[in-house]
Amino acid sequence: MTIIELLKALLLGFVEGMTEFAPVSSTGHMIIVDDMWLQTTDFLGKYSANTFKIVIQLGSILAVIVVFWKRLFSLIGLYKIEGEHDASGTHKLKLRHVLIGLLPAAVLGLLFEDFIDENLFSIDTVIIGLAAGAILMIAADKLGPKEPKTTTLDQISYRQAALVGLFQCISLWPGFSRSGSTISGGVFLGMNHRTAADFTFIMAVPIMFGASALSLVKNWQYIEMAHLSFYIVGFIASFGFALLSIRFFLKLINKIKLVPFAIYRLVLAAILAVIVYM
Repeated sequence: MTIIELLKALLLGFVEGMTEFAPVSSTGHMIIVDDMWLQTTDFLGKYSANTFKIVIQLGSILAVIVVFWKRLFSLIGLYKIEGEHDASGTHKLKLRHVLIGLLPAAVLGLLFEDFIDENLFSIDTVIIGLAAGAILMIAADKLGPKEPKTTTLDQISYRQAALVGLFQCISLWPGFSRSGSTISGGVFLGMNHRTAADFTFIMAVPIMFGASALSLVKNWQYIEMAHLSFYIVGFIASFGFALLSIRFFLKLINKIKLVPFAIYRLVLAAILAVIVYM
């Protein structure tokens, strides 16, 4: 790998890490940056380039695990968190909440994976997803409850978890954004923005890890030793920038809410539309 190629891996790791958990669509940004600009398929090949995107997504997932390790470990009984408990003495947020939330998107993703991969990964669909997702986010901020009743993870009900899971299905359309869809859904359902974001990130670990692992197994044959340094640079960059992005986002989300991200998405969609259609 040349220095220029490794810099491209660093840049793509940066894009993945900074956008995976912000409500701006990491898939959309990766399509924009890579397909329109860097074009890693020219030197990696189509399948190896797709495998690279899976590898750096695992870096982002690892960052979530680092930030939320106490809560994640508590869900499987490996750590006890001091705080709000139910009558049985156990923490109210349970693994069942997470499983209920991720089930709809997991099922639809498996059923329509090939259709999505073959028909929806394009600049055209990303523009639609960016704009439609922005409208959803603005609606959540403007129409959601003014005084959210669910202000901690431990107050999330099974009903809320299930409905947030349905909102997550929208993110199967590239450009919509998993966090944008689920945080918006949580806000509509009476969660404050930070609680909706926390639940979104926790719920993302199993579904993203499962999807990435499945894709990695399917594409394992396309990993070449000559590209190993490219994968490593991208993975480390994705992990580091995702760690920064998550911590920064969680500190701000209750203050700035979703509208600023929605405005960014609309501006980006308009710029892309001008570039593509003018």
